[in-house]
Amino acid sequence: MKQRVVVQAIIQTDGKTLLLHRCQGRPAIVGKYELPGGTLERSEQPEDGLRRHVQVETGLHAKTLQLADVISMVSREEGDVQHILIAYTVSGLAVDEPITLGRSYDAYEWKQLSEVQPDELRDSAQLLLGLYGAEKLLPEVVPSYQSVDVNSTTKYPSVVIYSDGGSRGNPGPSAAAFVIMNKQLDILDQGGIYLGITTNNQAEYHGVQLGLECAFKRGIAVIEFRIDSMLVVNQMKGLYKIKNRELWPINERIRSLIDKFEKVTFTHVPRELNQFADALVNKLLDEHQNDSAVI
Repeated sequence: MKQRVVVQAIIQTDGKTLLLHRCQGRPAIVGKYELPGGTLERSEQPEDGLRRHVQVETGLHAKTLQLADVISMVSREEGDVQHILIAYTVSGLAVDEPITLGRSYDAYEWKQLSEVQPDELRDSAQLLLGLYGAEKLLPEVVPSYQSVDVNSTTKYPSVVIYSDGGSRGNPGPSAAAFVIMNKQLDILDQGGIYLGITTNNQAEYHGVQLGLECAFKRGIAVIEFRIDSMLVVNQMKGLYKIKNRELWPINERIRSLIDKFEKVTFTHVPRELNQFADALVNKLLDEHQNDSAVI
């Protein structure tokens, strides 16, 4: 299944949300309302991509972005594509300035959600604005690491794990996260943890450890890690020596965990292909931006 990373802007004022009316595109989406946003370009960071789309589609300049949610969905509009939706709330806009629509739109409206009918909206807007019934919502991002009851989880013999870690300051406030997917890239589990003050490389290693611990509890046998840290990938492959003594303990813990699996491999991927785990890390950091905890 193909995967597409899409950024979406939730722009609200006086209880109303900005919606754009589609006049171009696939038949399934023409005539529908949607949130401002679109697909990321190669190597583009989510916040940069969202600012670009908001400016092109509305003429507005998005100054302040706050990560709101990260959701995976397979749209009815494109059944063979899994979308990773990264949604931001946007503030700092002068909403009384004229909106200049891009060529894909012929109208816009500020609407209260109570006024919107679900069939007026694209699938992604329905999901992010909560207009699906609860039974249709996909699992939300887990904001902190959750233990898994091995007796109540489905067993998957082989999975892909995207893991990531980040530090704002290096050392500085840090977080780590992971996403477990099957070979069809359906999300099976996800989680993360705020680490306090540590380094970027330590945070990257913690993402690997969390993914392994969760996979072990699920009874998974074979894992392919996909990580955007070349250092971690090559150290786990034994190609790079570990010169930083602070990394020795967690590296040893990870190698002990790896021994419990049939096979674990590590693959380096560009950062743009690790957006889901990266977004989880940033969400945790945003939630703890006023914390002063030390690891």
